[in-house]
Amino acid sequence: MTYFLYLWVMDIKFLKLLSEKFPSVASATTEIINLEAILNLPKGTEHFITDLHGEYEAFRHVLKNASGVIRQKVCELFADTLSEEELDDLCTLIYYPAEKLELVRRRGRNSEAWYRTTLHRLTEVCRSASSKYTRSKVQKTLPKDFSYIIQELLHESDDRGSNKEEYFNGIVHSIIEVGRADAFIIAMSNVIQRLTIDRLHIIGDIFDRGPGPHFIFDTLSQYNAYDIQWGNHDILWMGAAAGQDALIANVIRMCGRYDNLDVLEDGYGINLLPLARFAMECYENSPCDPYKPKVMQNSGVTERDLLLMTQMHKAISVIQFKLEGQLIAAHPEYGMANRALLERIDYTNGTITLSDVKGIDGDSTWPLKDGHFPTVDPAAPYTLTPAEERLVRTLHASFVDCEKLQKHVRQLYAKGNIYLTMNSNLMYHASIPMTEAGEFKTVVVEGASYEGKDLLDKIDRLTREAYFGGRGEASQERAKDYMWYLWCGKDSPFFDKAKMATLERYLIEDKSTWHEEKGFYYKHLEDQTMCEMILSSFGLDSATSHIISGHVPVKTCKGESPIKAGGKLLMIDGGFSKAYQSETGIAGYTLIYNSHGLQLVQHEPFESAALAVEESQDIISTRMVVESADRRIRVRDTTVGCELQTQIEDLRGLLEAYKSGTIKPHE
Repeated sequence: MTYFLYLWVMDIKFLKLLSEKFPSVASATTEIINLEAILNLPKGTEHFITDLHGEYEAFRHVLKNASGVIRQKVCELFADTLSEEELDDLCTLIYYPAEKLELVRRRGRNSEAWYRTTLHRLTEVCRSASSKYTRSKVQKTLPKDFSYIIQELLHESDDRGSNKEEYFNGIVHSIIEVGRADAFIIAMSNVIQRLTIDRLHIIGDIFDRGPGPHFIFDTLSQYNAYDIQWGNHDILWMGAAAGQDALIANVIRMCGRYDNLDVLEDGYGINLLPLARFAMECYENSPCDPYKPKVMQNSGVTERDLLLMTQMHKAISVIQFKLEGQLIAAHPEYGMANRALLERIDYTNGTITLSDVKGIDGDSTWPLKDGHFPTVDPAAPYTLTPAEERLVRTLHASFVDCEKLQKHVRQLYAKGNIYLTMNSNLMYHASIPMTEAGEFKTVVVEGASYEGKDLLDKIDRLTREAYFGGRGEASQERAKDYMWYLWCGKDSPFFDKAKMATLERYLIEDKSTWHEEKGFYYKHLEDQTMCEMILSSFGLDSATSHIISGHVPVKTCKGESPIKAGGKLLMIDGGFSKAYQSETGIAGYTLIYNSHGLQLVQHEPFESAALAVEESQDIISTRMVVESADRRIRVRDTTVGCELQTQIEDLRGLLEAYKSGTIKPHE
């Protein structure tokens, strides 16, 4: 069979399958008309967020207010008719309907007139939010209980003189009369929130530092149109959930360092009592000051709690250093021999010799703030004691058997990738390894060389094998180990630094030893040529496309801009994590991409949802236009539009097959 004959046969098979869904000329024609109409709608609004780091309350609020898009819609509709206070109240009601309704009741404002006015205003906002979507798409977002009623309100005008005015007002009156106004307001507010953002992009680092990553995942699970580009902290937890012991130790250490053990114990139900017992027994008389957690003000942590947390932190840190030393010895191809540090400690004199301190050629010796390692055998420093081995096995079982953690990690795999291209944007969390000249760096993985997009594709496959297997047990174990390299290896696109100076930060006073030299990618952030090369390699038009990433907090307070390389690169990590806000001066960036162009939103710190409800406080945000479209962007201009146009061509092919008699209609 010739190649072209083969293609013809395959086309006929495909069209026969398509005819099962569109069995007649009429049904195929109707679908073409429908798809052509969708192509002419304005593109939906995309919302880009990165580096959440467990800050659930701030994330939840930014999600609810859509980075100010809802307030913008409310102001467009009512700025000339409502006071600033009324605008604030309406916005807060949309963000937190149940809580705001309770406040309205407590203040005695829940009159029939208030309900009638509020329902009319919400209907106007919802009508505006739904205007760029088909009725079918809007219908899918509606709650079953109120779907019919909301559709009637949205698609019937209540202008003065309209024949349907009494009908409209009758619906509103009936909702109030039967006592369903509160439930309807909550439903309508949630619909507005969903319709305001068409797609949500999370560009990495949901985990670590903040107290609520598990709440973030639970919230995301209620959405359909979202995606995740994995960050280095996500990779850390993904590898731990797969059962990589060094990464399990890293996860616990990170939680201990940021006074965040409750995420493991309360959020995921992981039992840390065995670690606490081991730490109290082993480090009862050990100096542990370098391991004191970073405790937030007014946290309520007692001195007794702090002592135990510090001991646990030291215990798991030492275990981590041992497990990492074993990995370095087992994988010389990682090129990390200089990071096997326990063997470089002089346990008698309490010093350590380093070979990779910036500005110093050769070895240099440094005093340790804590040289007491009761579980380390200087002759075999990476060997776990029997008690440590038992503890590691116990913690391993707790992670791999944790149902909620596994559910959230599967969510990361199902909705996530290392990168995504969509609507002329390339999204990845951190970097792509580069040479000093700004060219793609060749990286050897599993004995083969990769660079650029091919490197990221290979890493994506390996991360999936680490969790799901596929090529056998030995291959899966190697993939799990490589997950650790992705967390802290110098040629990892998630890390891209010369070293991770964990031990130095804990145990050496001199901060020059803490320096983690960034890869060459970060030295070329303003290089438009490099960014255009990257975009082209991913099949994007370098003249009209952008790279959107996070990972490195933009120090706004020092005058740094998130807009790099003439607008080709947008780094939108502005410090959602409270741990970074003193460094960045703000509380995060988000990015909005709608039919009018790209807008960067800079956020001030968020106090709390309670204040947002009680005082109608919103996050103070500053918007700046990054790129304005010459003409309104339509669905046909997007990635989804390309897919719809392909579907139209397929349907036209089916129509031709019907007309020629190649395929008979089923009617």
